[in-house]
Amino acid sequence: MGLLETTITGRKRRNSHAHVVAELGSAIVSGKIPEGSLLPGDAELSARFGVSRTVLRETMKTLAAKRLVEPKAKVGTRVLNRASWNFFDSDVLSWRCEAGLDFEFIEHLAEMRMALEPAAAAAAALRATSDDIVTLYAIAARFDDLSHTPETIAKVDLEFHLAIAHMSGNPFMRAASALIEAALSISFQLSSPAASPEKIDEVATNHLRIAHAIASRDPERAIAAMRHVIEVGKRRIRASLVASARADEPATRS
Repeated sequence: MGLLETTITGRKRRNSHAHVVAELGSAIVSGKIPEGSLLPGDAELSARFGVSRTVLRETMKTLAAKRLVEPKAKVGTRVLNRASWNFFDSDVLSWRCEAGLDFEFIEHLAEMRMALEPAAAAAAALRATSDDIVTLYAIAARFDDLSHTPETIAKVDLEFHLAIAHMSGNPFMRAASALIEAALSISFQLSSPAASPEKIDEVATNHLRIAHAIASRDPERAIAAMRHVIEVGKRRIRASLVASARADEPATRS
C-alpha cells in the first residue's frame, strides 16, 4: 500500500514486523527517539511489543536498510543522524509527514520535484510511444470532472505523474516516485484542488498542457508546463499552512 493510499484510507499494515517497524521508525523520524541514541535491547523491545527476537532482528534489518539505524557489535543499535536517512523511501517520507508539516519540508520536497519531474517530462517528450501518449491523454481527461473529491483527484494526479516517470524510460525517475506520492499526499491533506470547480478546471488545464507538450515532442515546453504545475501546487500548500498558522494564533485584545 502506497503513501497516498494509506493517507486516504487510514489503513496500516497489520503484521507484527510491519507494526514494530512503523512504531520505531515513526518515533525516530519524529524525534521521540533522538538521533545518536541507542535503541533499547532485544529483551526490552520484545517485551514492549510482544514479538519474538526473530521479528526484532528483521525489524532492525529493515530500519537499517532505510538508513535510520546502524547496529554495532558490543555497542548496540544506534539511531543515525537525519543526514543519513533515506528520504526517497516511502515509509520514511510517510513518517516525516506524520511528524508535522512545515514550510522548510514543503520547500525541500518541491525542490526535489523541480529537479526530477521536469526532466522526466522532457525525456517523455523524446521517448514516449504513441500508446504512451494515448494513455496520458486518457488520464489527463479524467481531471476534468467537477464531481471530484480530494481522494479521487489525488489518485488521478498520482497516476498522471507516475505515467510520465514511466514514459521517461529512466529507471531512476521511476524510483523517485515516493517523492511525488508524498507531495500529493500532503496536497490531499491540506489543500486539495477539489475544493472548488475553478481549481479543478485549473488543474485539468495545467496537466493537459503537459500532455500536449509531450505529444508535440517538445521537451522545453514539457519542462515549463511541469514546472508550472509543481509551483502552483507548492503555492497552494504554503497558503494553506499560512492560513492554518494564523488560525492557531491566539486572538489579540483590542
